[in-house]
Amino acid sequence: MNFLTILPMAVVMVAGTQLVAAVFLASADRPRRASVGFLAGAAAVVVPVTTLAWLVTRTIKGVAGGAGHGGAGRRPAETAIDGVVLALLLVLAVVVFLRRHRAGRPGWMGRLQHADPGYAFRLGLTLFLAMPSDDLTMLTVGASAARHDQPWWHLLPFMLLTLLLLALPLLALLLLRRRAARVLPGIRDWADHHSWIVSEIVIVFFILITGADLLR
Repeated sequence: MNFLTILPMAVVMVAGTQLVAAVFLASADRPRRASVGFLAGAAAVVVPVTTLAWLVTRTIKGVAGGAGHGGAGRRPAETAIDGVVLALLLVLAVVVFLRRHRAGRPGWMGRLQHADPGYAFRLGLTLFLAMPSDDLTMLTVGASAARHDQPWWHLLPFMLLTLLLLALPLLALLLLRRRAARVLPGIRDWADHHSWIVSEIVIVFFILITGADLLR
């Protein structure tokens, strides 16, 4: 496994409510400042949580490996980590499936039209901390990278792609200007109704990779 393998998990991070919120903010009274605040809030969660999962898993693997004799102690540790990652992925798949038909949009989305950068920042923090699917995804990515002895910087493409996907509504606004008024509702509606399908495809792909590691 290399860092390209975990890149698709960025789609799971932003699919649904997060991308819908980004679209609303790009259509707000102060779209640029609000969108940047939202991205900063998301980054303040994604970077440390994914890093923490990587550090904890790497430490556990190192301690378990050091307790063995030569390379003999590494295999049980790797098998245990793969088992945990697989369990996280299965829970994540269930969470995404159960949340696929949420009734209506949350009431707080009505406030996004007049959101200031501070509110948008807090929203980014809250969404990425409070969403079980995001928590599970960050834990899975960090743990999987550490299990395969990938250095920390291999997590950067995942983090950056997550933020880039969140920034798509703002980029559409900057590049398309008036035409963005027609493009953004389409992005919002797609994310609201169909993004869970893409998330499940990505999760199944990652399950297959992790399962293959367990069978080796």
